[in-house]
Amino acid sequence: MIDAGKRFLSDDETELIRQVKQGSRHAYQALYQQYCGRVYGICYRLLGDASTAEDTVQEVFIQVWKKIDSFREESKFSTWLYSVATNLAVTHYRKRNTWWNRFRSTEEVSVEETGVEDVHLEHGLEAKIQRLPEQARMVFVLFAIEGYRHEEIANQLGIAVGSSKAQYHRARGLLREWIENE
Repeated sequence: MIDAGKRFLSDDETELIRQVKQGSRHAYQALYQQYCGRVYGICYRLLGDASTAEDTVQEVFIQVWKKIDSFREESKFSTWLYSVATNLAVTHYRKRNTWWNRFRSTEEVSVEETGVEDVHLEHGLEAKIQRLPEQARMVFVLFAIEGYRHEEIANQLGIAVGSSKAQYHRARGLLREWIENE
């Protein structure tokens, strides 16, 4: 009985994707409603900024609309979609992490850019994850939350595999320390 339910959901999703490929805006909106929250979560955790995450979510779904034909249905739609989201979030990270932004002093960075006043950062583990140094946060989110391998993370972020592992362990150590000191 459970398998039939899973198959029904899979068939339903397959039908939605087929309709989106044929240009159905209604089906596209249904996919958007189903996945926008999870995509936002990925983008927010990677970028650490609500506004940039929202912009990235919009870009992700624009890409989905434009590139839905490239989804070959050899994997789950969610896997393909989260890959698109991760790649766009990493691209935003790289744009934001230019030499000029590294050059700017922390006093020049506004509250809006840091997201410090964002409601999501007020409590719990999410707040601690957002406090992590940028690269450690990205590696932690990609490895511990999204399930990427260090080789994939290194490739996406343009760092060595050893750096990915080191950043992950740094993030874990900081989180453990912050939790223990509460």
